[in-house]
Amino acid sequence: MMGLKDLVKLKPKETVIQIKDEQPNEEARKRTYHEAGYRDSSRNTGNSQTLSICLDAIYAKFENEEKELQHKQEELKKPYAQEQLEKESEIKGFQVAIDNANEKIAHNEDKNQDVEKLIKELKFEITDLPQNPDAYGIPAKQGASTKFWIGIGALIPITIYLFMFYTSVVYSAMIREFTYGSTKIFAPKSIVRAWESGFQDFATVIFAPFIFIGLGYLIHMFYQKKNIASYFKLAAIIVVTLIFDILLAFFIERKLWELNAVSLKDKFGFAEAIKSQEFWLIIFLGFIVYLIWGFIFDFVMEEHKEKDKIKNAIRKRNEQITLHKEQIHDNKTKIDEVRVLIQEIKEKISKAKGRINELQRIIDGTIIPTKEYKLYASEYLQGWLTFINEKLVISKFENDKLISECLEISKAHLAKIGVREDYHNTIFTKTH
Repeated sequence: MMGLKDLVKLKPKETVIQIKDEQPNEEARKRTYHEAGYRDSSRNTGNSQTLSICLDAIYAKFENEEKELQHKQEELKKPYAQEQLEKESEIKGFQVAIDNANEKIAHNEDKNQDVEKLIKELKFEITDLPQNPDAYGIPAKQGASTKFWIGIGALIPITIYLFMFYTSVVYSAMIREFTYGSTKIFAPKSIVRAWESGFQDFATVIFAPFIFIGLGYLIHMFYQKKNIASYFKLAAIIVVTLIFDILLAFFIERKLWELNAVSLKDKFGFAEAIKSQEFWLIIFLGFIVYLIWGFIFDFVMEEHKEKDKIKNAIRKRNEQITLHKEQIHDNKTKIDEVRVLIQEIKEKISKAKGRINELQRIIDGTIIPTKEYKLYASEYLQGWLTFINEKLVISKFENDKLISECLEISKAHLAKIGVREDYHNTIFTKTH
């Protein structure tokens, strides 16, 4: 075994040629390493433990040689410098994307502010519109809603009255048989008695009032057109209704007259009817109330129309508010999406900056081509083993054992310095 004195015989600085700042010839460099291995092996009688120290020294010398090859270092660092430029350009692109995204956010926020102002204006208009419809270009009367409900309040009882009145009058005029015990013009239970008389009588009594209600509706239809033809039709409707009422009153009066007639030769005509107070009472209670109903109905419909103008205007504004709120929601969704995108871009920028810093440390540091070193280390090992095989006088068993130990030492050395099949270079970054 080799002692400490034998180990100190090794002078690594003499084993490797000096390399200038230029790319050496590969074959010459390989030969130099081979010769150095042979020489060091001869000095140390091929000792495997000494080989480990020599390999460390060889690697240190290789590092120094590579550091001095400035042109080669620049070539090795070119991909990292190029990647650094690409990352810087990528960051600029990311920054432009963030600026554009912020502009979109600002644009959508401005739009939302404008839309919120519109919503406030529409809400104010909804409140103010019933009181000042003319201010919004709506030809509607102020207080139309109040007048409408007042008209409805008057129209409903009058309609009930007309229904009860005409069911009673029609029953008395067309179906009822007067007796000495029942001489009243109106029949309180006309509907019940008409039902008892048969379905036809019942239908006549029930549907007759709707004739007058229909005629009253026609008053509204003709009156709203405001032309001469409509006025003539309106006058005709009123005359027809008057004639109808006169006939009903005449038939009732004739039945009462016949009940009290002294002689069968006496006849009842219109001359006799107009002298009767009941005759005029029936016309007044029927025809005059019918006219009142017709004009109130027309008034209610007109107010309803005015009320509808305001109601439609309010409805349209509510629909606009709904659409504006949906627009605000959509804009907020877009803003949130853009903010998420900005955050993702910022994370990418952060990663890119981290990579740039890492690349800068690589550029400022040293790149050792470990794959090349493996080639030269193999040459050095071959020189070492050549001496063992050619010059060292030992048994074949000891020779094989020593070679095996040297191979293991070399393998461990390469693993220690990080030589791998998938790595071409070892990077020593600059530390601060």
